[in-house]
This record gives sequence, C-alpha cells and structure tokens, in this order.
Amino acid sequence: MFLGTAGSVPTARRAPPALLLRRGGERLLFDCGEGTQRQMLRSSVGLVDLDEVFLTHFHADHTLGLPGMMKTFALRGRDATLTVYGPPGLEELFGSLRAIFGRLTYPYRLVELRPGDELSRDGYVLRAVRVDHRSSAIGYALVEDQRPGRFDVEAATALGVPPGPLFGALQRGEDVTAPDGRTVRPEQVLGAARSGRRIVLTGDTRPAAGVLEAARGADVLVHDATFGDEEAARAEETAHATAREAAELARAAGVRMLVLTHLSNRYFGPEIAREARAVFPETVVPKDFDIIDVPLPERGGPELVKGGALARREEAGTVGEGSGGGGGGPRGGGGDPDDPPVGGDRVGAPSGGGAAPDGPR
Repeated sequence: MFLGTAGSVPTARRAPPALLLRRGGERLLFDCGEGTQRQMLRSSVGLVDLDEVFLTHFHADHTLGLPGMMKTFALRGRDATLTVYGPPGLEELFGSLRAIFGRLTYPYRLVELRPGDELSRDGYVLRAVRVDHRSSAIGYALVEDQRPGRFDVEAATALGVPPGPLFGALQRGEDVTAPDGRTVRPEQVLGAARSGRRIVLTGDTRPAAGVLEAARGADVLVHDATFGDEEAARAEETAHATAREAAELARAAGVRMLVLTHLSNRYFGPEIAREARAVFPETVVPKDFDIIDVPLPERGGPELVKGGALARREEAGTVGEGSGGGGGGPRGGGGDPDDPPVGGDRVGAPSGGGAAPDGPR
C-alpha cells in the first residue's frame, strides 16, 4: 500500500515517502514521511498500532512523520513496544527526535542494520540490501520460505497411506509408516518445492549491484525514479535514479513487476511510466493509496489496484487531492487519465486471475 510516493517535497497529489506492506496479519511500515499518520487515517487500514517501522535512511522526507506518529500512539495510551529498524546512525537520529516526541507511554527499541543482515520471521526473512545513496542507507528484501510441493493424493493412496493424520505428516515433510509397515517418504508424494514471494524495496538509490542481486527473480521491485532521463546528470549528482536506469536494472534482474516511486515534483507520473516501459514494459507508477496485490507465484502476477487503499467514505466521491480521482468501482482510483496502458489489462494481471488472500502489498 503506497501512502506516499513523492520525492523530497510533497505535492497536492503525492505525500512524502511511506509504504505499508501487509502480509497476513502483519503490518510493516517502510519509511515515514511527513503526514504518514494522516495518510493512514485516510486509508482503509486506519492508524493501527504498528509493531515495527523500517527506515531506509534518515533524510527528512523519509523520517519527519515518525515523531508525530509516535506521539499520537502515546496520546492513545499505547503500552506495547515499538521497534524501529534502520541503517547505522539510527541511535543518533533518535537522540535528536526525543526532544520532539517527548515522554511516551510505551517503550521503543532501536535496531541498526547493515547490508546482509537478516531478520528471520515466520515464513520469511527480511534482508537489509546494499544501496548507493549519499548517506547511510539500506534497502529491504522480503523473501518468503520455499513451500512444499503439491501433495499427490493418488500416489499416497497407492503406497498404502490412508487419508488422515499421515497425509498431514507427509505434507509437513515427515516420513510415515503405512499400516502395512512400509515407510513412505515425503519426496514420494510431493511435487517440486514451490518458491515463495520476493519483494524488494530500495528507498533512495542509484542503480546498485546490491539491488540487482537482491532483486533477481523478484515478484516486485519498488525502485527510486526521482528523475526522467533528461535529468540523468542531476540524478547522478544527488544519488538518485532515472526511470530508464531503474527499468534497465529491472530487466537485468528479471523481475515480474517494476514499481517506480519517489517522483520529483516536476513530474506527474505518465511521463516516467512511458520512459521506463520503453525498456521494461511491466512497469507501474502508483499514486498515493494505490495497492500492489502480490499473489503466490503459481496464482498469477502482481496487480496494480488504483485507489485500492482508500477508505470507503472517500471512494464514495468525497475524496480530496491525492485520491487518484475517485473511481468507478468499490476499489476506486481512476489514476491519471493519460496514463499509458500495458497490453490493455491491469499490469501483470493474468486474464481472469485474482490475488491470493493476505498477499504482501
């Protein structure tokens, strides 16, 4: 869910950087630009009591919303610990922020990460990625564990395994003993292991070898595209990327979808999309409150849902600036009227396909 897609300064339609990734019941916030808590309040998720915030770096456009949000949590009487992750320098940043958010009703924990560090979670790892920016900075890669292959009921039955608990044990990767005394191994009844999803978020960066490596075969790469190609010299000077450069990296990495954010206020979006799609057609440039649904790989490709994160009261037509213009359906969001289409369908969406429930967004 894209809560802020602008670079450096907000515009009437784009807030500073913030992205909420939803996986099952988890809500992971990446960067927290000015006004992020208000963007969450406007969204269908609301301002939930986040457990974790992940900062890519400490420039103001990525962090100014954090002290205000932390104070709001305190004013609501929160008591659960908040964990904030970021590159080296996080402790120093909070030395300054404490004067802003003051006394809190809950503890917080700071965790500094370096490229290659991993956070092991239930079903996935979150890996810090080496990027190329002017300050201490990292990206993040969410990489799900491999899943067992499909269970072959007929093969299990033929080997003498009755339906019931033994089926479950085989699916969990355990050997079982059939009633006739034969040992049946999981590889006899399970297909090839199935890959999980991979989502890479770069934050601000030049095209970087670390990002290329992390993004190989990724379902979604969310990449800095602050500038168009006519400002390539400026992009290099400020350690950002152009749309074309991001598209070239996505093509080299073989990603399924490239998502471009952190747009300079000189751009509206369609021109950035056109530049990137000339190199890598499966590119989208989301607006605030757009969603990317990421189903399991065998269920289809990632799908852009315009305005999908808007609260229903805004979808009804009372939306202010930043909404993407309302919409013609329950998930709203018309986007830019001149946004160039890709193949006439929603980008990356299989014909008649749908997203997996509780997929990362």
